[in-house]
Amino acid sequence: MYVIGLQELNSRLSSFLIDLAFSDPWTILFTNSLAPLGYVKITSIRMQGVLLLVFVKCSHLPYIRDLETNYTRTGLFGYWGNKGGVAVRLSVYGHLICLLNCHLPAHIENTSQRLDSFERILELQQFTGSRAQTILEHDLVFWFGDLNFRIADHGLHFIRETISKKCYHLLWDKDQLNRAKKTEPMLNGFLEGELRFTPTYKFNLASTEYDMSGKKRKPAWTDRILWRLKKCPEAGGSEPPTSDPKKAISVILNTYDSQMQYGISDHKPVVGNFSLEFEKLIAQPLVELQPVGEWRPGHDATISYRTLEEYPSSTWDWIGLFKVGFRCHTDYVTYLWVKDDELMVNDDVYQVYLNGEEVPSSGGEFVLCYYSSNMETIVGVSCPFQVHAIKPGRMGSTILQDSLGNL
Repeated sequence: MYVIGLQELNSRLSSFLIDLAFSDPWTILFTNSLAPLGYVKITSIRMQGVLLLVFVKCSHLPYIRDLETNYTRTGLFGYWGNKGGVAVRLSVYGHLICLLNCHLPAHIENTSQRLDSFERILELQQFTGSRAQTILEHDLVFWFGDLNFRIADHGLHFIRETISKKCYHLLWDKDQLNRAKKTEPMLNGFLEGELRFTPTYKFNLASTEYDMSGKKRKPAWTDRILWRLKKCPEAGGSEPPTSDPKKAISVILNTYDSQMQYGISDHKPVVGNFSLEFEKLIAQPLVELQPVGEWRPGHDATISYRTLEEYPSSTWDWIGLFKVGFRCHTDYVTYLWVKDDELMVNDDVYQVYLNGEEVPSSGGEFVLCYYSSNMETIVGVSCPFQVHAIKPGRMGSTILQDSLGNL
């Protein structure tokens, strides 16, 4: 899974309206980069300058459910979305996860405003369902973004000298977020990797040199990634207490680092690589489907599928034919409404038919995806299969040459 949070996108009204009508350049860039690697964009949410994108491997799509997005504006007393938080809630193999991307108030003196904004986001964002209606009720929360916490007390010269010697630990106690975690109840249970990378703010553009303008901003770890398990670890413990250890989620931080090579912003992006381990509470997709026989252009194709009893089917469900490496659920080559030509083969197996004219003549490797209208997500994916291309015959080639000769 790739989770990408961006802040300070161009939020001018004209640009924002264009991006609403068409995909914004950042979404296109990440989608085009990840699709060839087998990652599909399952959802995104943008609030003016704050954007959150979520991609997962195609094989995991049937086990991603309960997708929901939310946002909270905190700029200009809640009327402007240049600051605030956007969230995606999803169930991964039955475990509820909330991904929260925030852009909090700036400047070193505004620690209390940052904390107030975060508390407001936690209070206002509500989700459907009884299992997790608020952010902190989810089994696992990732909180990340430009949180804008600064390094207090130390002077500019001391901070820069400490950074040049890579003695980052000397700054940890003065980091405003580290301090707040010790005193603020709403931050209980939030964990973070050690800050063993260069503070990510503020740099000259297209440079690895810190701000040389008249403002002389003090370097700080403004860009952070934290996580919180619903049943947070006790002091000194490494595993969350639970009556059923099999169902606990284990979060392992593999790497936590800044990316100094990028110079498009006065911030350096931060990347966290995590491994999640948990019992699969959902081990079977709601719909299993597969192509029947060989698929050839010009020949009607057959699709076989079966659903679990608890699946909430709809007359608006559809099956799409997707090229391997597709970008999102709307990136189909063709589709058909499931209920239009459905035929029951036996007690729990159905078949539907795709007109031969809809089978792509170029051939290639494809998958079938079953899209649930009620759940607004893909609930079944077939194994990849081959569609045979039409090979031009010698007769057709000869006719074309003769025609060109006559011209």
